[in-house]
Amino acid sequence: MNIALIGCGGVGKALIQLLQEKEKQLMTQGLNIALKYVLSSKGGVYNPNGIDKADFFEFVSLERNVSIYPKGGNPNLSIEDIISNKDIDMLIELTPTNKDTGEPGLSHITQALESGIHVVTGNKGPVVLAYKKLKNIAKDNGVQLGIGCTTGGALPSINAGFMDLAGSEILSIEGILNGTTNFIIQLMEEKGINYNEALKTAQDLGIAERDPSYDIEGWDTAIKMLILVNVLMGEEKTLKDVKISGITGITQKDIFNAKTRGRKLKLIGKAVRDGEKLDMSVVLEEIDSSHPLYGVDGKNKGVRYVTDTLGDLTIIGGASGTKAAAASILRDIINIHKGYKFV
Repeated sequence: MNIALIGCGGVGKALIQLLQEKEKQLMTQGLNIALKYVLSSKGGVYNPNGIDKADFFEFVSLERNVSIYPKGGNPNLSIEDIISNKDIDMLIELTPTNKDTGEPGLSHITQALESGIHVVTGNKGPVVLAYKKLKNIAKDNGVQLGIGCTTGGALPSINAGFMDLAGSEILSIEGILNGTTNFIIQLMEEKGINYNEALKTAQDLGIAERDPSYDIEGWDTAIKMLILVNVLMGEEKTLKDVKISGITGITQKDIFNAKTRGRKLKLIGKAVRDGEKLDMSVVLEEIDSSHPLYGVDGKNKGVRYVTDTLGDLTIIGGASGTKAAAASILRDIINIHKGYKFV
């Protein structure tokens, strides 16, 4: 399988390393992956015979500008070159999420699908804004669109919904889908510290970003919930349809009061169907030990589906971090290679 990678940030680098580490294992499954292109905002790298993954990973571990890589680096390499050369089977799109426009990922994915190229992405923006359009383009061109990384990384929330809930109607979805906020809340519970102290600790540990607003204000959870709803429940909802609040107002008094009632505070995304109506929210909730997501602590994530015929399904766990996200990308690559249909 010949692939191109667009986006060489943390997850992109982790994927290159993972492909190199798993090379022998993948070949025993009949999957020989040649990385022909790596594209970033400053040009890219092209090797028609396949980029040496170990050598390139060592290079990008020290240098951000991939276009100066001595074995195929080119400051003018573009997505148009990748498409026009017609020498890849799959595009891996890992540019940063833009929740307002989906760009540049939306254009990358559209061009690839229209050209009969499979796509696997961890980019939430294009999926939350244009999933139905992208799905139809993929169908029309006989290719697959893998999006399992977009809703919890290693947590198989999308794939389980596609395959294990097939034939049922999903009545509601609940999820703890942001490990950063969950970690901050647990720190406050265990250490007895206030919100600002917990946030700083999470930042010092590299768990929270320097600008943590995307996580702590609830946007990340809302976007992941929207993807689940639009993909698995057949909706076309937008962020305007979600009541969103985060954890910035949480206090030690809130934590203490919940504890005295034998409960925990969790930032939960929720979508509940009531007839023709679908209510969607991201709010800080108190849940007790009877709730399936009660034990989802720290950086862990979890999602609960309630269906009409298959009952309740709750998925909890999955590793966190860039390597886990890269592993979820690899999972989709392998499943598409095996012939699984996502669209």
